[in-house]
Formats: sequence, C-alpha cells, structure tokens
Amino acid sequence: MNTEKNPANNLVIRKAEAGDAETVLFFIKQLADYEKLSHEVKANVDTLKQNLFSDNSNANAVLAFYNNEPVGFALYFYNFSTFLGKRGIYLEDLFVLPDMRGKGFGKKLFLHLIAIAKKNNCGRFEFSVLDWNEPSIKFYKSLGAESMDDWTAFRIDENRINKLTETYNFSISE
Repeated sequence: MNTEKNPANNLVIRKAEAGDAETVLFFIKQLADYEKLSHEVKANVDTLKQNLFSDNSNANAVLAFYNNEPVGFALYFYNFSTFLGKRGIYLEDLFVLPDMRGKGFGKKLFLHLIAIAKKNNCGRFEFSVLDWNEPSIKFYKSLGAESMDDWTAFRIDENRINKLTETYNFSISE
C-alpha cells in the first residue's frame, strides 16, 4: 500500500522519556482544552518528571510522531483484576491533535497499547470516555470496546483524601 494514501503507515510510536515531559504536558493541555477542563490541569513539567518518569512510577506514556512531529500521545498504567488474578491496562488518556485526526493515528496508538497489553499477558484493557464525546465512543466501539453501563465510576480527589485523613485522624507508616 502506498504510504501517502495511508499516513498511519508513517506514524512512529515510542515510549515517552523524562526529556519528553514538555511534549506530554502540551498534549495534556490540548486534551483538557478539548474536554473543556483546562481549569483542572495542575500538572507541570516538574510534576511529570517526578511522578510519571521516576523509577517508582507505575504510569507510562507513548508519543506518536508523523513526519518527525509529535501528533498524539497516550498515557496508561497497570491495574490488577482480583477476579482474573492478573494485571490489566487502564488507558487514562489518548489524544491526537485535531488537524491530524481521520488519518488512522488514533487507531494505531490504540492498537499499540493493545499490543502492549498482549505482550504483558494482561487480562483487561479499560478506559473511560466522557458521555458527551460521541466521536470517541463511536471510535472505541468500532474497535470492539463495550460500555460497562452497569458500573458507576467514583472518584475521591486530593482535597477529599486530605480531609478524610484529617477527619478520621488516620495515617500509616511504611
């Protein structure tokens, strides 16, 4: 197949490294803008280097390049299924620049992560999609993803973590 007719054939995906923190942050901010959540971004280059690229991080990121320019990223981490008795991958974010969509880049990024899950014998590959994001929902369903409508997502943010530990005077030593 002629690579000019299929730009995804020229997409290069590689693991992000500490020197890529600024690029990862750029994509995080682009995603937040798309989701109308820019006000929630607290990450910066230093926090990414400390928490994403440190030796004890359980999170990973990959970057996608087209013509040597970054066009997308995905951030994921490993979780564990007690029922399966094996780990899985949780896709936190996948984002392709708006002007680069429709070229197969998102699909190639997604399939790259599926291959990582396969290589690591993962029993699951999970992610969340905002309920208003119909293009993404259609995209994931086209790849065989099924919604888990019988589950409700919950979150306790950092402020609530602090409040709960203070309220119940609970801490641990490790």
